[in-house]
Amino acid sequence: MGSQHQALLEAMEQQSISLAKAGIVCTLPARTSIIAAANPVGGHYNKAKTVSENLKMGSALLSRFDLVFILLDTPNEDHDHLLSEHVMAMRAGKNGAVSSAAVTRFITQESNISILEVSSEKPLADTLKLVPGEAFDPIPHQLLRKYVGYARHYVHPTLSAEAAQVLQDFYLELRKQNQTADSTPITTRQLESLIRLTEARARVELREKATQSDAEDVVEIMKHSLADTYSDEFGRLDFDRSQLGSGMSNRSKVKKFVTALNRLSERTSKSMFEFQELRQLAKDLQIQVVDFEGFVGALNEQGYLLKKGHRTYQLQTI
Repeated sequence: MGSQHQALLEAMEQQSISLAKAGIVCTLPARTSIIAAANPVGGHYNKAKTVSENLKMGSALLSRFDLVFILLDTPNEDHDHLLSEHVMAMRAGKNGAVSSAAVTRFITQESNISILEVSSEKPLADTLKLVPGEAFDPIPHQLLRKYVGYARHYVHPTLSAEAAQVLQDFYLELRKQNQTADSTPITTRQLESLIRLTEARARVELREKATQSDAEDVVEIMKHSLADTYSDEFGRLDFDRSQLGSGMSNRSKVKKFVTALNRLSERTSKSMFEFQELRQLAKDLQIQVVDFEGFVGALNEQGYLLKKGHRTYQLQTI
């Protein structure tokens, strides 16, 4: 992870930044929202790899985003026709082109087990979709900026009991579905994200109380985000593909690394290894990963290694 990315970790996690310069040590508030866009390595998104592997972005940074969406340019005759109409109309200077190009993307899955695939009575996509022929009058940028600024400054919603129950039920169901997996990608960080998004949903309408409807909308959005993150190249949901990087390429690297580490442990009769020793072993094996600290952290979370101290790990015999 680059130094610029590293600086974002504390700001996104704690909403503050720590400074230590010229003998002055202080912590400054840094409450801000971050929207980021990234292109896949090589210009093509490989569904066999995880999001972290495709973007070459550290798992620690990626996990701090509340929502992650994968925008794939898949050929679709209807979508391509509407999009080409929109581009041509915009080039000609017509104002009504946006409404004709309103397209909703639907994700279909074969499995009917996961809660992510259980659709609500009225999906959010149907609510937001423009009816053919419906007028579309976008809000000017200046007015939208003022509206958002007013809402963030003066409106501070709280969760109603009904909204809190919806979020808790969704979170517990996700945890229950992942309790038998090798790794558990669903943590309290996802619950905190759900709470923040629900409050933001109410803030958009300048309401001081987040309702059950707000929570249901957020759950719908979170389902799409998680489905994008954990779906494999065949469109199936695979929760072993955590954001920590456990795609097809990393799985082979993990197996190779752990096997070599077991052999080294038997040869040297020791099970404790320093971080630098692990890095050297990976270098000798020619194992290249984007974020080696994240790679070791994933081994720790999956039970192959146990962190015993500062940059010291113990190999767990399997």
